[in-house]
Amino acid sequence: MNGMFRSLAIYNYRLWAGGAIVSNIGTWMQRTAQDWLVLTQLTRHNATALGVVIALQFAPQLLLLPLTGFAADHFDRRKLLMVTQAALGILALGLGVLTVTGWVQLWHVYVFAFLLGAAAAFDTPARQTFVSDLVGEADLSNAVALNSTSFNAARMIGPAVAGGLIAIIGTGWVFLLNAASFIAVLGALLLLRTGELHASLRAPRSRGGLAEGFRYIWQRPDLRMGMLMFFLIGTFGLNFPIFISTMSVTIFHAGANQYGFLTSTMAIGSIAGALLAARREKPNIALLCVGAAIFGSGLALAAVMPDYLLFSVMLVIIGMSAQTFTTTASSLVQLSTEPAMRGRVMAILLAIALGGTPIGSPVVGWVADRFGPRWALGIGALAGVGAAIIGVYFLARYRHLRIGRVDGRIRCSFDDSEFTVVQRVRPNPDADLPSGRG
Repeated sequence: MNGMFRSLAIYNYRLWAGGAIVSNIGTWMQRTAQDWLVLTQLTRHNATALGVVIALQFAPQLLLLPLTGFAADHFDRRKLLMVTQAALGILALGLGVLTVTGWVQLWHVYVFAFLLGAAAAFDTPARQTFVSDLVGEADLSNAVALNSTSFNAARMIGPAVAGGLIAIIGTGWVFLLNAASFIAVLGALLLLRTGELHASLRAPRSRGGLAEGFRYIWQRPDLRMGMLMFFLIGTFGLNFPIFISTMSVTIFHAGANQYGFLTSTMAIGSIAGALLAARREKPNIALLCVGAAIFGSGLALAAVMPDYLLFSVMLVIIGMSAQTFTTTASSLVQLSTEPAMRGRVMAILLAIALGGTPIGSPVVGWVADRFGPRWALGIGALAGVGAAIIGVYFLARYRHLRIGRVDGRIRCSFDDSEFTVVQRVRPNPDADLPSGRG
């Protein structure tokens, strides 16, 4: 199988993708139900409380950073994922039972959000780098993009399904259905052909592993640039639960079905962005800048949309640009990082992108409560434009960005020779480093 879906020709990746999309649909159902539970059942449309929930869910990305990257680089990733996925399923089951029985309180949601975040902090870098164990280097960028496509297809389906189920059977049963969905991904992990996994060198077990990861990033201007761009957008721009829920409830006075539809609408754009990324042979920094600029502009336009329909149209553009940015950044980092360092570098990237959420979410939630949701969207817009400016500065300083007029049109060009794809080094049985299939 060639082209956009070529990674699906690999048995292990195809099996993993099948299990992952079922689990991802359940996860998006739970996220929608959790936001709706906090915003409409446990509080009176309190965006600050929702911001606290989101902050607690992403705080472990920073708090556990010394451990999560180490685990992804040193442990068998397949076994690690089985543990983290099982933990996420058990936590979904616990919150579901509390909600169905009517015992749930706001502080329960806070506790479960933190515990879910702790499990996800170990799961995410392992899941991101596990892709390189499922496919070869030549298909890594394609597989990363297809992973994003699957994730956002689930984002389109899950919230829409959750909105209908919340209205029919209630939020608690949505949590229980999510718990059941983890059976699919656990089954896929058990059925993988371990002999066909692409073995990768594991990092030596030594102290200072995380510090080594930071030193590695600091020596690379391209990685420093990507981390700073991701921090701005991740901290202030990717607060979609707050943006969409507050606009839906307080501006457009919509119900659960309409709220779920808005989240699904944005996922349509995300899927388009991921599929376009899957077609590209190689990601590039210019695309990263374009994605950030369109993302910021899209949020600015969404902030002034007068009605529900026009707002939903803008969400498609926001979803496409956000996905273009995140997929390109993830592919660039993985392809330009040494295999033995990938786990730590990806953990740092995710900690910066998602760990900034505990800072940004309460701020964005407070702005939404104090000044209105439209002003909260404006903060995200400024973050996107700021990230684009940082990317352009990097191109001008390190890649000799040139802007000129050719045939009456303004053209931009830059030197891309510094970007190299790191080739996988096959494990040497006589080497000191232990090898493993991940």
